[in-house]
Amino acid sequence: MNKRTVLTGITTTGTPHLGNYVGAIKPCIDASHDKDVKSYYFLADYHALVKNRDPERMRQSTLEIAATWLALGLDTQRAAFYRQSDIPEILELTWILTCSTAKGLMNRAHAYKAAVQENVDAGEDPDFAITMGLFSYPVLMAADILMFNSTHVPVGKDQVQHLEMARDIAQRFNHHYGEHFALPEAVVEEHVAVLPGTDGRKMSKSYNNAIPLWLPEKQLRKAIMKIVTNSLEPGEPKNPDDSALYAIYAAFASREQREAMRQAYRDGIAWGAAKQETFELINNELVQGRERYEALMAEPARIEQTLAEGAVKARDWATPFLARIRKAIGIRKLG
Repeated sequence: MNKRTVLTGITTTGTPHLGNYVGAIKPCIDASHDKDVKSYYFLADYHALVKNRDPERMRQSTLEIAATWLALGLDTQRAAFYRQSDIPEILELTWILTCSTAKGLMNRAHAYKAAVQENVDAGEDPDFAITMGLFSYPVLMAADILMFNSTHVPVGKDQVQHLEMARDIAQRFNHHYGEHFALPEAVVEEHVAVLPGTDGRKMSKSYNNAIPLWLPEKQLRKAIMKIVTNSLEPGEPKNPDDSALYAIYAAFASREQREAMRQAYRDGIAWGAAKQETFELINNELVQGRERYEALMAEPARIEQTLAEGAVKARDWATPFLARIRKAIGIRKLG
């Protein structure tokens, strides 16, 4: 049986928070231990350039994200874990694909259309302040995916269009130059939790409601105690399905723990007690990882070595594969 090839990119634009952990990091780390899956996980620093123009923020985010994945147990013996910018073949493939990608396809990209509409609504030129990085983003994403003939790419619903574009780009190239690229499938994980933030909305840095993953114990407790709840008193029954606090608890709890907490809500548990149990549950899951994270953050050279080894592993495939692509398009030695 052929292994599935799964690829996931993590944009280096911020600090990991609990929502990232539950929604993406934990499922991917579990998959890295699956012997039937060939996994590629990369730090998407070239993608980050579209939004991030702070060099120090780029470096710090790269360090924090890499340390997080390693601290939580990513199997780097089985999976390739690398920095996008360490694989020069990806940028060469991006240009090759750009030369056979229809501009009309890029015109339909949601992010580009949204930026154009925002300019029009503001009375600006439609392309005001829109960079080619934003416009061409889907081609770079396609190169990330197609370089490793990825068969399955876990994405959120907002990224499905980019996977469809990658398939279109691959099909167009295959039509002109022969069957070289697998057609990737988007894997939309409907069951993966979307964690609410401290104000009940989706946890996001842009809403300023995120709880950073690696807060020290006292600060983590303080952040959880700030989660917004209603005014029901101790002893009054509470509805767990209407509670952001319960949703956060449930994302870390076992089935038995969830059932017990739902009953506690119906029995009128005090909000303070529910928050304390939520803190203890989350802290117990993260305490060992936090220690490993802090140790890794103190040894950036160790992280750099792991990423370098991952890049070697990724290039073991990318270099000969790109050579075949170059030959297919006519870039080859004479004679």
